[in-house]
Amino acid sequence: MRNLTGLLFAGGLGFMLLAIASGLDFGAPPMLVGGAIQAAAPQETGATNIVTSVVLGYRGIDTLGELSILFAAAASAGLVLGRRHTTAGTLTEGGFVLKHGGAMLFPLLLTIGFYIIFHGHLTPGGGFQGGVILAAAFFLPLLARPGARLHHGMLSVIEGFAGSSFILIGLAALSEGEAFLQPMLVQDALGQLVSAGTLPLLYLAVGLKVGAELAGLLSHLAQTESEV
Repeated sequence: MRNLTGLLFAGGLGFMLLAIASGLDFGAPPMLVGGAIQAAAPQETGATNIVTSVVLGYRGIDTLGELSILFAAAASAGLVLGRRHTTAGTLTEGGFVLKHGGAMLFPLLLTIGFYIIFHGHLTPGGGFQGGVILAAAFFLPLLARPGARLHHGMLSVIEGFAGSSFILIGLAALSEGEAFLQPMLVQDALGQLVSAGTLPLLYLAVGLKVGAELAGLLSHLAQTESEV
């Protein structure tokens, strides 16, 4: 019975894909929405990276939902890991190269992370990618010094401020009679750092929120690992 169910599912899926493919001209996919966005996005959002236009401009509410899901996942993981109580073992710090190398890489990773965030509307990258690099910058010293701890209170403040800023920017657009999270302050200087108006600010909020949540989660993982 199980094999028959799987066979029926595979057959139905194959029929659906065949029906969709039969209605498409070979070599000419219907890019109606994509073509319209590519034509209008540079003028409407001031971003040369069309992905940024879609993520923050045309579907900014979806991005806000993704941030909410990330927050729920990080909070749930932190609650689960926080309930584990085991006997702490004795861990030694890393060697000279690991400790001082981590300290030297910290400002470099911060610089790269913020660079990717602020240039997300110009080049591939953005708040999500830059936030991961920021989290790695704060987590790397923990690998060299297992006894070190991140200040979770400060991470919570940064995370809350970033999430609130994202929403406030959207509400500011509503106050101006525009749609929620509608790009504002867009300039004609396409390709410049200030050309995309509020989009870099939104990406900054995304980067800080992702970095704070991921850094806190990695810190919880490191503490749990050290207690096993």
